[in-house]
Amino acid sequence: MFDFLEGYDLWGAFWTTVQLTVLSAVGSLIWGTLLAAMRVGPVPLMRGFGTAYVNIVRNIPLTVIILFTSLGLNQTFEVTLGSDQIDTTNFRLAVVGLIVYTSAFVCEALRSGINTVPVGQAEAARAIGLNFTQVLTLVVLPQAFRSVVGPLANVLIALTKNTTVAAAIGVAEAATLMKEMIENEAQLVLISAVFAFGFVCLTLPTGLILGWVSKKVAVKR
Repeated sequence: MFDFLEGYDLWGAFWTTVQLTVLSAVGSLIWGTLLAAMRVGPVPLMRGFGTAYVNIVRNIPLTVIILFTSLGLNQTFEVTLGSDQIDTTNFRLAVVGLIVYTSAFVCEALRSGINTVPVGQAEAARAIGLNFTQVLTLVVLPQAFRSVVGPLANVLIALTKNTTVAAAIGVAEAATLMKEMIENEAQLVLISAVFAFGFVCLTLPTGLILGWVSKKVAVKR
């Protein structure tokens, strides 16, 4: 029944999807946290940059961003990200594009968590002599992260599905292989079912685990 899978590197395609997801998730969390810090910071210029970045990037289709990393950064400005191999370069460019896009959503999720922290705690921290960076990293962000595990889980699940857009620049992930198999095999329903099941296996455990973590670390007020 599944003989059509022979000759195709199904595991390798999904492994590439996992790598895209993990690397993009880490980068998005770092950049998104910095953006959130800018948006709540005391410097008007940084607040303006953070606000403009989030509002602009969230309203640009991910496909446009991914294509820009290839056509703009690579072909126009000859950015190779330290690789001479086109496959590796495209993979790294896809990660950059996913980070640029996803970090805007991470920022907004984290900013909503920051807004749940009582103002009195930040004021008390400043009263004992802590500066803005210390207040943010020692008092506010630890509580904010605990309150937004659920929203960040949703962002991670969306990121996993968004990795399929990397196929637009030739990254050999699951969607690329699915397209190739549909073109070569007369098994549209079965092929679609296999790849749908694969993505369910990636996203469902993530949602269940992070949902459990969210309940365990939730801030009791």
